[in-house]
Amino acid sequence: MATSDLTRVGHWVDNKAFPGNGGRVAEVTNPATGAVTREVALADAADSRTVIEAAATAFPAWRDTSLAKRVAIVFRFRELLNQRKDELAEIITNEHGKVLSDALGEVTRGQEVVEFACGIPHLLKGGFSENASTEVDVHSARQPLGVVGIIAPFNFPAMVPMWFFPIAIAAGNTVVLKPSEKDPSAALWLAELWAEAGLPAGVFNVLQGDKVAVDELLSHRSVKAVSFVGSTPIAQYVYATGTANGKRVQALGGAKNHAVVLPDADLDLAADAMVNAGFGSAGERCMAISAVVAVGAVADELVEKIAERARGIRTGDGTRGCDMGPLVTAAHRDRVASYIDRAEQDGASLVVDGRRVGADGGPDGFWLGPTLIDHVTTDMSCYRDEIFGPVLSVLRADSYDEALELINTNPYGNGTAIFTNDGGAARRFQNEVEVGMVGINVPIPVPMAYYSFGGWKSSLFGDTHAHGTEGVHFFTRGKVVTSRWRAPSQGGLNLGFPQTA
Repeated sequence: MATSDLTRVGHWVDNKAFPGNGGRVAEVTNPATGAVTREVALADAADSRTVIEAAATAFPAWRDTSLAKRVAIVFRFRELLNQRKDELAEIITNEHGKVLSDALGEVTRGQEVVEFACGIPHLLKGGFSENASTEVDVHSARQPLGVVGIIAPFNFPAMVPMWFFPIAIAAGNTVVLKPSEKDPSAALWLAELWAEAGLPAGVFNVLQGDKVAVDELLSHRSVKAVSFVGSTPIAQYVYATGTANGKRVQALGGAKNHAVVLPDADLDLAADAMVNAGFGSAGERCMAISAVVAVGAVADELVEKIAERARGIRTGDGTRGCDMGPLVTAAHRDRVASYIDRAEQDGASLVVDGRRVGADGGPDGFWLGPTLIDHVTTDMSCYRDEIFGPVLSVLRADSYDEALELINTNPYGNGTAIFTNDGGAARRFQNEVEVGMVGINVPIPVPMAYYSFGGWKSSLFGDTHAHGTEGVHFFTRGKVVTSRWRAPSQGGLNLGFPQTA
């Protein structure tokens, strides 16, 4: 297909499409076929400012819109999303590659935050103290920040933005969403749905682009806060640059998630969980289990059970009822495969080799099957780095203490899990492990929307996690008002420090 024949994915400003004036574009592919299906505009600085300034213009009126009206629009958005979520799932599958059932699950998890945001009047309630001092009342309030930027990753083009924008909008902020240029269309679909729900122009905007757009969000004076999800090096950059420009920043970085399997665990349950958590969405999840720590004598049996299940996974086009889809781009597929090459060179045992997968899809699709590597050690690159693909490494530990030390010395602290039938061991683990999200016989411990999502150590930069009450606090700031209404005759000068009485 000639470039001139490709559909152009542009920006969204003031409830309408905006093609932009920058001349740069990037190709968007269908990962299951390798075909270029459309191109996406890459904003220049001027395009970025146009989008941001539209959000800034819309903020005063949206801030002053009543809570009742704001919530009515959010609830309408929720209803429309529920009715048409299959459309969004299909868009995700066609651009990201994950299977339809997984894409639909992504939308459903994002919708939980929309439902949480429908309760924003209660979440924004302040406190009130009558007669804190004689005829002096004190009350607190939470108010919106202004324009907020959301920089989203490719692996969850709908769910991750929905971790942030429902709360930001319900709280009275305006939003500029910068999706990944690898799968940009879901953001426009969401923007159109907001317009259909009755959201005023300029409240929700989409800025397509790359680092140029990111840097403008991090530096523009009208942007008050930025939420980011992505790799740790970029999270560090976003946090450092945004805070240097006076912005509030939450930057969720990378992960190396471990699952500890103790000798008393149900090994069939554990093996199922490892396969689901390691190979779901082709391993392109920040909460994927990528390192299994087998404790004691269970290792050989556990590896055999995982391998049996991994070999039965059907890899192919996400629209054909397969279990696992392709990786998002050819370059990413090749990068993940290079870690498998290196692990083999480093002396690890390649139990299941996904490089030789027979996929049910186009011959030029970005295929890599489930891969299981045993006898991995902590000095190997397949363990040290976040691979972000369907590669599951097995490490062996002699004891619970050795397994715990392995996790706690890792630079990442996003998610972890333990599989055991010993309540005492589980309780000890949840207390001692230095990780932000912990699962007990649950492989992917992603919190519900009314709790907050986020890790520790190099998996989070900033003090605030996503959604839940921490998300509400991130997108608002507190104000305390002290008031006194006294008769004019009761005035007079008093230069002393105010005291309660």
